Amino acid sequence: MHDYWIEFSQVALAHLLAVASPGPDFAIVLKQSLTHGRRTAIWTSLGIGVAILLHVTYSLLGLGLLLRSSVLWFSVVKYAGAAYIAWIGVQSLRAKPRRTAEITGAGTALIPKPHGAFATGFLTNALNPKATLFFISLFVLVVSPTTPKLIQAGYGLWMSLATMAWFTFVSVVFAREDVRGKFLRYGHWINRALGVVFLAFALSLALASVR
Repeated sequence: MHDYWIEFSQVALAHLLAVASPGPDFAIVLKQSLTHGRRTAIWTSLGIGVAILLHVTYSLLGLGLLLRSSVLWFSVVKYAGAAYIAWIGVQSLRAKPRRTAEITGAGTALIPKPHGAFATGFLTNALNPKATLFFISLFVLVVSPTTPKLIQAGYGLWMSLATMAWFTFVSVVFAREDVRGKFLRYGHWINRALGVVFLAFALSLALASVR
């Protein structure tokens, strides 16, 4: 049992470093927080956390190794993810200045439905081939094959909940009224800057290699 705690600490540390590093997940939560507020950003964060369970599931079933060894299927995931991130980037680049009524709260800006925000977070993470490679490598290099599947599933559940908690925290911080108030006045420029970031991520995903 002691060995499992050591193994868990290694998994948790690797995951912590990965989830806290800048990437598409952080960028989409930041965008949702500043553009649509805390509620939408939290739903997006929950979607990202649930997508972690998808990566964990196919890693436990051994499907991850099949994906890693197949250039065709890896390319399908890679280009689908790059296209989705690029689409978000293009939408951000098309952002327009908000009217005064929207900035002061009198307007009715279009806010995504909870299921839409959840789907955005889920797809952003699920279609990220770098996330795919991270979880495959984690379960191959860090987790022992002799570790019971139930305990491995526990590792996955922890990573999912930790991801939700981290991005929920990010959502709350960047959705503060004083932060959003300043953003809304210059939001179209920040959105466009994030658009460039998303397009850069999309290019990075498109160039990702299995090796």
